[in-house]
Amino acid sequence: MANHKSAEKRARQTKKRTMRNTTSLSKMKTNIKKFKAAVSENDKEKVSTLFKLNVSYIMQLAAKRIIHRNNAARKISALSRLGNTIKNS
Repeated sequence: MANHKSAEKRARQTKKRTMRNTTSLSKMKTNIKKFKAAVSENDKEKVSTLFKLNVSYIMQLAAKRIIHRNNAARKISALSRLGNTIKNS
């Protein structure tokens, strides 16, 4: 337990940030699942819309340092490769 006033405040802030980050990560994962579902359905319009949405959201998370920029680049690259499979078919 925190013994100082500043440490107590830091504990409160950490709790809030953890909840916010968890929510953001969960939303990202859900968006990626929707994208993968659209790819499996071969819905080109939905895939392109969801790709733009996912890239934008992942870059926002990287900018806020919720995820590492290399992690963001890896996820975007994987989504891009997956999206390209439907365009070639």
